[in-house]
Amino acid sequence: MSDTEMDNHAHPAVTLLKDLVRRPSVTPLDEGCQALLAERLTELGFTCENMPFGEVTNLWARRGNSEPVFCFAGHTDVVPPGALEEWRTDPFEPVEKDGLLYGRGTADMKSGLAAMIAAIEAFVARCPEHKGSIALLITSDEEGRARDGTLRVMQALGERGESIDWCVIGEPSSEQRLGDIVRIGRRGSLSGMLTVHGIQGHVAYPQLADNPIARFAPVLAELCRIEWDTGNEWFPPTSFQVVNIKAGAGAPNVTPADLHARFNFRYSTVWTHAALKQRVTELFDQHEINYTLDWHLSGEPFLTEPGRLIEAVSSAVHAETGTSPELSTGGGTSDGRFISPAGVDVVELGPVNASIHKIDEHVRIDDVVTLARMYERILDELLT
Repeated sequence: MSDTEMDNHAHPAVTLLKDLVRRPSVTPLDEGCQALLAERLTELGFTCENMPFGEVTNLWARRGNSEPVFCFAGHTDVVPPGALEEWRTDPFEPVEKDGLLYGRGTADMKSGLAAMIAAIEAFVARCPEHKGSIALLITSDEEGRARDGTLRVMQALGERGESIDWCVIGEPSSEQRLGDIVRIGRRGSLSGMLTVHGIQGHVAYPQLADNPIARFAPVLAELCRIEWDTGNEWFPPTSFQVVNIKAGAGAPNVTPADLHARFNFRYSTVWTHAALKQRVTELFDQHEINYTLDWHLSGEPFLTEPGRLIEAVSSAVHAETGTSPELSTGGGTSDGRFISPAGVDVVELGPVNASIHKIDEHVRIDDVVTLARMYERILDELLT
């Protein structure tokens, strides 16, 4: 092991990451992670505010009272480890092997949190009188329902007139190597829960029944044929996917009374959720079927246009890797959907996501250190 590798293993970001992994903070539990972060931040002059909602733990920390406000955001909760016997090591005991650190949450996203704290410590030591304010918004409700976490904190901040200018979320955005992808937005996610109502009957007497499967089939075919849009400069075309269909009366000679289905749109800024709902409702009404349709909006699409934040993040990545990141809106949803609507520029920059939510989740130790340096460079660019 080289001297540099030895130094990285003892780096503040790596040692903090190990401490965080040892806390089994399966969503919505925090298990003391935020208290550990708050202790470090308080020593740096941050005012730390616990903002619990329901069973969710949230932390809002801020250093400074002036603008602009730069915020790091993330989550301490992790997904369940799954079958423990399939892990090579205890998922909540960090283990180093071949330059990797194994454990649940190492990539998603406790390494991002640890790198944030290490970056802030280094930056404040050099620039104690920095411009503006540094803030952190940390929740234990990102991997679960995401109703009492970042969403509620942003509502509370808005009610008291507290705003954010720029936000970097430490989600694992990278794909092949650290910093190759920076998320500058995300697609919206809209789900429909459908019930098609029919009349149960004998299969030999279809004229005496109303088969909801037959009623829904042409509607589904049309939904799948529609080209919803062609995307735009930053977003791919809107995607329509059916995730579940259930029907049946439990006997092979009976047509069912009802059909239940669930579908999902992943959509760009070409649409609003209201416009999508209207288009679907019009289609169903055209086919004259008896149905009930409920909707669940996980989040509207958001996009951060090129500007100071993207320039700072891209510059930091290039300085540490020698390459410029691809700017992307791919992937699922993130808590950025709750932060962006307040007029905040939001990007996501974090470690490689290849092992997230998997057995033997891991992160490259050197990447944790490099990520901390990237974060520190972003602070330098925006607050000095």
